Amino acid sequence: MKKSYYLFNPGHLERRDNTLKFTPHNAEGATGPPRFIPVESVEELYVFGDLDANSALYNFLGQQSIAVHFFNYYEQYSGSFMPRDYLLAGKVQVAQTRHYIENRKRLPIAATILEGASFNMLKVLRYYANRGQDLAAPVAQIETLRESVSACGSVSELMGIEGNIRKVYYEAFDVIIKDFDMAGRSKQPPKNEVNALISYGNMLCYAQCLKQIYHTQLNPAISFLHEPGARRYSLALDLAELFKPILVDRLIFSMFNKRMLQDSDFRWDLNHCLLKESGAKTFTKAWEERLNETIEHRALKRKVSYKRLIRMECHKLVKHLIGDLPYKPFKIYW
Repeated sequence: MKKSYYLFNPGHLERRDNTLKFTPHNAEGATGPPRFIPVESVEELYVFGDLDANSALYNFLGQQSIAVHFFNYYEQYSGSFMPRDYLLAGKVQVAQTRHYIENRKRLPIAATILEGASFNMLKVLRYYANRGQDLAAPVAQIETLRESVSACGSVSELMGIEGNIRKVYYEAFDVIIKDFDMAGRSKQPPKNEVNALISYGNMLCYAQCLKQIYHTQLNPAISFLHEPGARRYSLALDLAELFKPILVDRLIFSMFNKRMLQDSDFRWDLNHCLLKESGAKTFTKAWEERLNETIEHRALKRKVSYKRLIRMECHKLVKHLIGDLPYKPFKIYW
């Protein structure tokens, strides 16, 4: 079974026949024992340290359809090496572009994504409200804000509502999390432990959405809620909005409240709060377990993993774009 590999240490990665050889090294140049990874076991690579590799390796990874996601020293997403787009189809590309260009086509998709994302945020808050947390005020505020979505006449208006919903939603984190304070969302840089973990989890979710888009006929650079950018795959940002509440946020609450992460798992660098390697490994392990958890799918009448749910969301978008079925976003129903 293929799986994701996370390279936290700097090192050299090379091809050795049909095996990947990773040799870690430290800042002084001293090398550690190499690790051999059978290429048939690799689904994708996440690189958090400096990586030495040559074009022959990337050619090999491309042939094996292995993506590589890069993160910088501050644990921010830098970019991805993606194999060539072997599934891209002209019909879907044209339809996707047309749905972005024409506001009457784009706006309903963007509104539907926001409606689904805010529904999932509410579902998370209600889960904790049912367990004794005082969340009546943020729940009521988000419900009121959601009523404005259908009246929006532009995507910029939708993004304004999205920003207000997310502000209220993040303010509720200080009620849910017991021993750490969030004190508002801060991204660049994260100013405390909660913000550091949110940024880290969101980047993993973004990369996973990008990977699932790659396995469909969608173009990851053409989005509907977020504006396409020169240096980002904005469709992955759209999809991540739907899945962050259940995959990232619930995991963060669980790990903090069960004390699976401690002060010692974080480090301070000037005004940055970042995960230490120990904390990153702990969260990453829980993240992989979360992605592979299964739920009973109502329509399919069988169990599917969260990872598979993201892929299915992509296929639902494709069907909408080519006129097969209207798009309905992923909503938590448990």
